[in-house]
Amino acid sequence: MDLRRQKRTALAIAEITGISRATVGRILRFERLSRWKSLFPREPDRRYERAAPGELLHLDIKKLGRIVGGPGHRITGDRRGQRDGSGWEYAHVCIDDHSRLSYAEILPDEKRETTSGFLQRALLWYALQGISAQALLTDNGSAYRSHLFAEVCRDRGLRHHFTRPYRPRTNGKAERFIRTALNEWAYRRPFRSSAERARALQPWLHHYNFHRRHTALGGRSPASRVNNLLSTYI
Repeated sequence: MDLRRQKRTALAIAEITGISRATVGRILRFERLSRWKSLFPREPDRRYERAAPGELLHLDIKKLGRIVGGPGHRITGDRRGQRDGSGWEYAHVCIDDHSRLSYAEILPDEKRETTSGFLQRALLWYALQGISAQALLTDNGSAYRSHLFAEVCRDRGLRHHFTRPYRPRTNGKAERFIRTALNEWAYRRPFRSSAERARALQPWLHHYNFHRRHTALGGRSPASRVNNLLSTYI
């Protein structure tokens, strides 16, 4: 199995050893090494939490298919009549590491101008909640690596950290928020159009931030972790 652990394909192992490819395949399946991901065991979760709101904001983007002429197969489970070429829209999300207080928008693309504009609006929203951002964590997408995005960070005095390449779990809080948003908002009920889905985002976010109980927060809402936010909310 040393050859397999050296990331050799079944065909390469067969050529090196003189064993038939079918036999190599059977051996790899028996040893549970036939899947490429089996060579890269999942790392244990390294849970951490910043001490105060604003110390670190996680940013990410999720691509969503546009809804044209009714709900798609993710809701109905039926691919018949599926429309090709409807295009995409992008859910830009931002989540505070300490409180999990979250901000999101549906935008037409993930270009540097769009992403930089989203960051500025997110920072303003957090400021209105009494949170002053100090640092960001993003993946290595081209928009996040752009000079324009770096300029916004520099102007706002933000330290910008990047996830390790090919390691999306480094930004796990944003990934988890996206999964929750998809389950509880985007795919929860059939939407007739993208506009209808977009209108449902802000009410869901309000529920998520102010009312939803979070297991990771001891059954409390994100707003409860921000000083005076719940007491001033009407």
